[in-house]
Amino acid sequence: MVMNRNNLKIFLKVAEKLNITEASRELFISQPAVSKAVKNLEGSLNIKLFIRDKQNGLILTEVGKEILILARQMKVIENKIYQVADRENKLLNGKIKVGSFPAVSTNILPKVFALFRSKYPLVNIELVEGTSNQIKEWVEDRTVDIGIVASPFDPYEFEILNNDYMVAIIPENHRLNQEKKIHLEKYQNEIIFCKGGHEIAISKIFQKNNIEFQENLTVQNAETLINMVKNNLGIGIISNFTLSSISHNLIIKDINPSITRDIGIITHSFDEVTPATNEFINVIIQFCNSDLFAP
Repeated sequence: MVMNRNNLKIFLKVAEKLNITEASRELFISQPAVSKAVKNLEGSLNIKLFIRDKQNGLILTEVGKEILILARQMKVIENKIYQVADRENKLLNGKIKVGSFPAVSTNILPKVFALFRSKYPLVNIELVEGTSNQIKEWVEDRTVDIGIVASPFDPYEFEILNNDYMVAIIPENHRLNQEKKIHLEKYQNEIIFCKGGHEIAISKIFQKNNIEFQENLTVQNAETLINMVKNNLGIGIISNFTLSSISHNLIIKDINPSITRDIGIITHSFDEVTPATNEFINVIIQFCNSDLFAP
């Protein structure tokens, strides 16, 4: 059985959008043509890839989810074949899909993208932003080629880019303004956490020091945490690296016990990435080890 590559390409787009209309618009083909391609692929495989739900629209079946991951792998391999051939001809092109959390996108990626683009102008880069936990899921199902996340990195292969640590932030008029360090155990009922992917590091340190992990107030992003602190709702605990990417007028304090984490690149296998992705990884590692990078 020979699989129709065009049908597979259309399936990938429909699975991404979960909407026939949006998929046809991005593919520049008619909706009937999209529907026919999906039906033909289902017919050739003798399986159902999607189910229609009145409330939620298109939903991937369980086998459809498996096929999607394999199709993405096929797309990566096809991309890699062309890139290897182009490299042999002294060219490097193709596409890289990078998952990153906002602080890295602000502090690191603009200069890295500029450096990479100056060396490899034919390579397209797509940036997808989310939390570290979301990015790990995207790496797992191969939505992105590589992810830049906060530790822990298991079960993926990884390269560390930067060492980071958590700090406390308080308003200028806060009663603890004169304290050198904020003792987390003493003020745990006032702490505001940000779900940015460092929850595991925090919980491990709390457990190690017999501190009860109490979620007094938990927010989704750093900007919200800063606004909560500005309004005297508590003591913010945040990554120093993340904080450096945001404008604020808050007081930064060290914390006790100290909480550290690493920021790194993750992928299923560095040996399996495309030539373009491999060159991108080299550029970002060299940048983070150079004097150009000052976190």
